[in-house]
Amino acid sequence: MRLEAMSPSSQPGTPAGRRRRTSGDAQERAEHRAGPTAARVSTRDRRDSRWDEHRRARRAALVDAAVVAVGRHGAGVGMDEIAAVAGTSKTVVYRHFADRSDLHVAVCTRVAEQLVPALRAAMGSSDQPRDMLGAAVEAYLAFLEADPELYRFVVHGPAGSSDADDPITGLSDLVGEQAAAILAPALGRSGRDPLAAAPWGHAVVGLVRAAADWWLRAGRPMPRRELAVHLTDLAWAGLSGVVTTEPRKEDL
Repeated sequence: MRLEAMSPSSQPGTPAGRRRRTSGDAQERAEHRAGPTAARVSTRDRRDSRWDEHRRARRAALVDAAVVAVGRHGAGVGMDEIAAVAGTSKTVVYRHFADRSDLHVAVCTRVAEQLVPALRAAMGSSDQPRDMLGAAVEAYLAFLEADPELYRFVVHGPAGSSDADDPITGLSDLVGEQAAAILAPALGRSGRDPLAAAPWGHAVVGLVRAAADWWLRAGRPMPRRELAVHLTDLAWAGLSGVVTTEPRKEDL
């Protein structure tokens, strides 16, 4: 009987065959080891993700409780009162917020998230600069009047807090920048320097905020709409000089 010749690589007893089998075994062992590891990593990632979601939800619930507590007890509300509204202990609150300043920033952020869209909608309600100004002033004052204690809590932060940590300061900057964006084209059309739009826009925001603070401290001595008209008239007395195309006297 004639035997078929087998190539060295195909013979299981040859070194080459052993090398191929050894290589395949090593790969199988590597895949076997990687499988459980990948599973453990995936399980840990899911567990971490659920914990992150829990923490976010818990923080949001504590911010809700802080807002309610401010409405009940005023801007000087304590952490014990906030914890009581949340139905938990102050220790639990401090697990989610480093200190009172941290909670204050979270409440400020919540307020800013509600106020910014309202101001943007007001400023976008008309293409007439004076109407845009009046609508923004009215929207800002309406926010104050709806919850004056929350406004006081937000604006007058805890001792030791800085403007860098205050989203409301950032909000004022944002509104000032939007006002400047409205003024800049008007300045350009009237032949004036558009760079003046930035200080003018921020000046208007400062005017309204300062007057609003006085209005609350004085016990709201006039209706909100009346105050809004007064502030709009005062601001427009200056702004109207830069949104008109009429030449200035010194240019004649």
